[in-house]
Amino acid sequence: MLRYLARRLAASALILLGVSMVTFCLTFMIPADPVAMIAGRNSTAEVREQIRHQLGLDRPPAEQYLHYVTHLAQGDFGRSYARKSDVGELIASRLPATLILMLGAIIAELAIGLPAGIYAASRRGRAADKTAMTLSFVTVSTPQFVLGLTLLYVFAYLLGWFPLSGYGSLSHLILPAVTLGLAGGGWYSRMMRSSMIEVLRQDYIRTARAKGMPERRVIFRHALRNAILPVIAMIGLDVGIFMSGVVVVENVFGWPGIGQLMWQAIQSLDIPIIMGVTTVAACFIVLGNLIADMIAPLIDPRIRLR
Repeated sequence: MLRYLARRLAASALILLGVSMVTFCLTFMIPADPVAMIAGRNSTAEVREQIRHQLGLDRPPAEQYLHYVTHLAQGDFGRSYARKSDVGELIASRLPATLILMLGAIIAELAIGLPAGIYAASRRGRAADKTAMTLSFVTVSTPQFVLGLTLLYVFAYLLGWFPLSGYGSLSHLILPAVTLGLAGGGWYSRMMRSSMIEVLRQDYIRTARAKGMPERRVIFRHALRNAILPVIAMIGLDVGIFMSGVVVVENVFGWPGIGQLMWQAIQSLDIPIIMGVTTVAACFIVLGNLIADMIAPLIDPRIRLR
């Protein structure tokens, strides 16, 4: 176990290094100058060069990247160009809100996707199966901002059941979590259906049915335990996806997380914040996959970490 963790941590460090390198290179391909945005339209060339020198942007790219990685290894994400404050503190102040939204979204998509997938698999080929898969296709295909705005209009504006925006209570969390949950639940339902159908074909399932065991017990006690393993891997991926992919949803619902911070940084071309949020999201992707790999043997003892 310890050797496995050591290898995974070493591989994770290389992945994070690669992510930081790719993201840093992409910032140089952006067809815009952050110095011009900071200085303003009416600034002189001398002022722009002075700002460029203060930010260290006049140095060679390799030297800039080495400086960034060296400080990043010490936990220093740099300072924001526009906000003039520490990026690490900005991310830390926004991270709890995104973690709450991420947890709510994972609960929502599991509550939507798993029952739908199990229900469709147990009625394979019937009208219920086709209806469930059609709805999952619709939710997966619909852009998140369309889902979010529709839920806001119906449940917040027309019915008044939830607030239009804000943060701080369960009523503020439900609509953005359900918006993310509907999109993710479609993937989970399709994955759960495929996995469940495969498991229901196994010999031990036929044996359980031949013994007269009730169908509900066959599904939830014997089939579900093995069919849910691919879903666990998807949850590990979702941890990172939600950390980086809630930009639209957080802006639609006015949710003060790192997704909203990322969107504001993109608008102002605040490269340190863009780099910092991307790095944090990559860390959560790696951590989520590692946790998923560690949980899998607890569910199925036949799985061994090697």
